Amino acid sequence: MEKFTRLTATMVVIPTENIDTDQIIPARFLKVTDKQGLGDALFCDWRYNADGTPKKDFVLNTAQGHKAQILVAGDNFGCGSSREHAPWAIMGYGFRAVISTSFADIFRNNSLKLGLLPVIVDKQTHWQLQSLVEEEPNTQVTIDLERQKLILPDGRQVGFPLDNFSKTCILNGVDQLGYLQSHAAAVDAYEATHPDRVNTLRP
Repeated sequence: MEKFTRLTATMVVIPTENIDTDQIIPARFLKVTDKQGLGDALFCDWRYNADGTPKKDFVLNTAQGHKAQILVAGDNFGCGSSREHAPWAIMGYGFRAVISTSFADIFRNNSLKLGLLPVIVDKQTHWQLQSLVEEEPNTQVTIDLERQKLILPDGRQVGFPLDNFSKTCILNGVDQLGYLQSHAAAVDAYEATHPDRVNTLRP
């Protein structure tokens, strides 16, 4: 997992509400076990014509889309099935964070485990972000994970919720297993100073 501490980047907006995971990454792409290339299939049915050519007017196919690292999405983003391929595809495209007014719980949990930062903001801030991008596509905002703040171009700072465990993992670039392994010495020390427990699996 890549470390995430502070990100200053441009944004793209897909304001549609209730975007489900099948729209993010259609089910036909779930057969793969390797996440390589999933970014090309992000929003596949919205992004490409029937013959496979890119739709020029879809935001991810524009120059603005290619350089953006923050996706501003509509409310209840990531609803539907529990596929972790959805955050894989979003990260594979190049996004480091998604900003919305709410996320589906399973999608949000999958994203945090993989290092994609879901940032929840109020409706006024969400509307302001959309307006900023519409007025100036190259507008940049900053996400300061340590302080849990979204910093807007006018200097306004908006806090966002995040549990301490997920925050620690993402700041240090480790997944849940990596976090446990980082405490291996402490586990070994504990085991060395405590008697063996009864093995109930013995016949």
